Amino acid sequence: MGFGSYDESEQQRQDVNTDADEDAAVNVHENDHDGQMTVESGASTDDLLGQLQEIKDSKKESEE
Repeated sequence: MGFGSYDESEQQRQDVNTDADEDAAVNVHENDHDGQMTVESGASTDDLLGQLQEIKDSKKESEE
């Protein structure tokens, strides 16, 4: 087959059973939660950024 050619059988209408697909669909709202979540670490932003830098530095050293 040359450029731009195709198999005409691929272009024919194909009957698809969509009922089975609806049953298999994922319900993203099945486990919704309306509560609240809070996290208090007690660490300052500077402390957390310092810890992040230490992690990056140790990872860099282990890769070398």
